[in-house]
Amino acid sequence: MKRMLKEEKVFKDAVHQYIYVKHPLIWDLINTKEMQRLRRIRQLGTSFYTFHGAEHSRFSHSLGVYEVTRKIISSFQRNGYVAWSEEEILLALSAALLHDIGHGPFSHSFETVFHFHHEDWTCRMLCEDTEVSKALRTYQSDLPEKIKQVVQKTYENGSIVSLISSQLDADRMDYLLRDAHFTGVNYGTFDFDRIVRMLRPYDGKIVVKENGVHAIEAYLMARYQMYWQVYFHPVTRSSEIILRKIFQRVKDLYLMDYTFHIFIDPLPKLMEGNMDIHDYFILDESFIQMLLMQWINEKDPILSDLCSRFLHRHLFKYKIVHEKEGILEYAQETLSKRGFDPKYYLEMEYPLDMPYDIYQSEKDHKKQPILIMTKEDKLIEISKRSEVIKSISGEKRGVHHLYFPEEMVQHLTIPK
Repeated sequence: MKRMLKEEKVFKDAVHQYIYVKHPLIWDLINTKEMQRLRRIRQLGTSFYTFHGAEHSRFSHSLGVYEVTRKIISSFQRNGYVAWSEEEILLALSAALLHDIGHGPFSHSFETVFHFHHEDWTCRMLCEDTEVSKALRTYQSDLPEKIKQVVQKTYENGSIVSLISSQLDADRMDYLLRDAHFTGVNYGTFDFDRIVRMLRPYDGKIVVKENGVHAIEAYLMARYQMYWQVYFHPVTRSSEIILRKIFQRVKDLYLMDYTFHIFIDPLPKLMEGNMDIHDYFILDESFIQMLLMQWINEKDPILSDLCSRFLHRHLFKYKIVHEKEGILEYAQETLSKRGFDPKYYLEMEYPLDMPYDIYQSEKDHKKQPILIMTKEDKLIEISKRSEVIKSISGEKRGVHHLYFPEEMVQHLTIPK
């Protein structure tokens, strides 16, 4: 097999300008059906209901993570900081490209109801009967297992793991820049090129040179602002809650032996928790949205109503709740009296319960903290060197939000 493509492949990209592919394996992986499936899954789930430009896909994000990883490794090589073999470099690039391949439609809303994690499906797509697995094994028989170890954070070279999954990784850097671009906000911007120049592999970790502290401060502040202004946005949360209620209602109806107007494969296996990799492949957002449109016509009034609310953007309203005691019970009783089943029309949420996190220091977080390398080659956790980061590390400023149908706005009085 030839080491490099005869001609470098180039993708025009809204964030990185250009994405470069030289190795035939990367090109082959991009063209697998499992990677192409990610074009049909949005990066930001239902955020397009809040920010109309947020239609970008997990495919574009995956290419972006690959490009960020490629740029970081190239910087290491130019400065003589990496002695990885060609196989390990290709492993890192492949892991970056494939890290999200197991995502399902609408991401976390889907996972919550059906109790699975996209990382598990990523590992299955890497190792079972898929085009991705075949392409990897054709190049090197144990490559799927090695990438699986990177995804599971057990691979022996900790620097490669840190590149793909840490508090300063290629994944986060791309999605912050990409999500900011497509939502049209300025919060997620930071000096990406400066950070790349300041990164160093050291003792199984990725660390930052001391004179890169200010660039990391800007990155973490961008991350902080994006979480509160975009990822935790209550309108987005409302649409995700309705979607989650739809999935829950479908699951409940199935268990009650309800006869659906339309209920096609692989939905029965999804409900019973015994999907295989080929069943899972079918589940993309086009498939789910087709079902939602059909389920508007279901005779079950709750399912029909929830699907209509989601597709036509008649979202739940919300009120901020400062004092939780008794509020949920009061709201449940009030909704029930008005003919709404609280199980499907009421939700209390707290932002920090969601699958996003702001930066947290070493003592507060399981993931490797961001480490600063001093001129004396000592490692210091960044919040101990930066007052800016110390002020936001692990901050829990969220408040509870109570979500309910718009028709109930005049009937729910929430004490301040």
